[in-house]
Amino acid sequence: MTSSHLGTRADPGSFRDPTNRVFHDGDQVLRGLDPQAARDWAALAASAFFAGLLAEGKVCGTAQVDPAVLPGWTAVLRHERIPFVSHPYEWSFGMLRDAALLHLEILRRALPAGFSTKDGSAYNLQWRGATPIFIDIGSFTPLTDGEPWAGYRQFCQTLLYPLLLQAHLGLDFQPWLRSRVDGIEPDQMRRLFRGARRLLPGVPTHVHLHGAMQRRHAGASSADVRAQLRSAGYSRELALATVRGLERLIRRLDHREESSHWVDYQRTCSYTAPDRVEKERFVETAVQAAGGPRLVLDLGANDGRYARIAARHAAVVVAVEQDPAVVDTLYRTLRAEGDQRILPLVMDLADPSPGGGWGGVERAGFTTRARADVVLALAVVHHLAIGRNVPLGQVVDQLLGCLRPNGRLVVEFVHPEDPMARRLLANKPDGIFPEYRRDVFERLLAARCRVERQRELPSGTRTLYQVVVGD
Repeated sequence: MTSSHLGTRADPGSFRDPTNRVFHDGDQVLRGLDPQAARDWAALAASAFFAGLLAEGKVCGTAQVDPAVLPGWTAVLRHERIPFVSHPYEWSFGMLRDAALLHLEILRRALPAGFSTKDGSAYNLQWRGATPIFIDIGSFTPLTDGEPWAGYRQFCQTLLYPLLLQAHLGLDFQPWLRSRVDGIEPDQMRRLFRGARRLLPGVPTHVHLHGAMQRRHAGASSADVRAQLRSAGYSRELALATVRGLERLIRRLDHREESSHWVDYQRTCSYTAPDRVEKERFVETAVQAAGGPRLVLDLGANDGRYARIAARHAAVVVAVEQDPAVVDTLYRTLRAEGDQRILPLVMDLADPSPGGGWGGVERAGFTTRARADVVLALAVVHHLAIGRNVPLGQVVDQLLGCLRPNGRLVVEFVHPEDPMARRLLANKPDGIFPEYRRDVFERLLAARCRVERQRELPSGTRTLYQVVVGD
């Protein structure tokens, strides 16, 4: 089924469950339900456990609306709009762990009430700042006693296995999740956890036993597997015990990144105290001038100093940083504060998240999602232009491409004589960056946008610019 309303478009990531599908109509997020999904929703909406999850903000706000808004569907729901959709391979370890725990908490509360979830995917969760939220309302289904949790495999592949990989082996999980939309297969994990590693917490049951069960039932239908489990006495109580066991396991998993240069950047960078004060003042004035922006992107956010300034005036700030350790530290701090405005993400700006999944659009790339009212690019340009050899004009184009029409860019140019720029240039052949100059940068800005104001910092080796792009 599809919607015929002009301006309504189907979400490219919502097609795997034929009983319901998500659509976008302007700022509205709508979900069409077929007859079976409509009956499941009626039962869910009448349940006390779901009402509790809604009241606590653990599932996205949802209300039933007139089905005429999506012709061809039996019932239609309107969901709370998530201000910035992120993907699990953009999260830190702590974020992925907390998302997994929320998923399990929801399932633990659903089972005694007679409900389960069809899916166990990490993509079923999003964020209000540093607070996870479950968004796949169509995943809830009445529980059939004797049947296993249908989402267990997805949960392992997109949540548990990445956590085990990083907690036990110290390997960043982000590249693994980014490379495959369905996550890490049990056979891949089995090869990594041989010998003494077989006995690490969670590995015997959820990697080796799980993989063996999949191989054993590879030729059997889902109905046959469910029948075998029922005859073996599988029950709701056993399902609940499995969920509780997974919760205990994941709460014990932890990973603290090794210290890096970026973790302590604010102390080790070349900023003087007057520079920092002037920079903070410049950023705050720029965000205020945007008149209450809905979305600010802080690219190269580091410890979140400027994201916090922006959050005083913006509805949502997405703080993007390459170093997973820095992002995880920032996330844990924001989570402890109960922040619901700043979303920290792990991403290399020279290699941003591409589109992925079916048709390359099931999971939208970062440049497709990044349309902000204000973009902060502070101490970023020299890392891209010198550190990663990106032509200066292309750096400017990429930053401006993250803005909505009439959006503002706050960008810092680090002069070639600045200590940080000299450090990067020292590792490059002489004369390779003749165009990395302040006058060239200013010409590039003037050709693409209007410079509203600029300020050279007191140290004399860095200049801030506030620019606006037209329609």
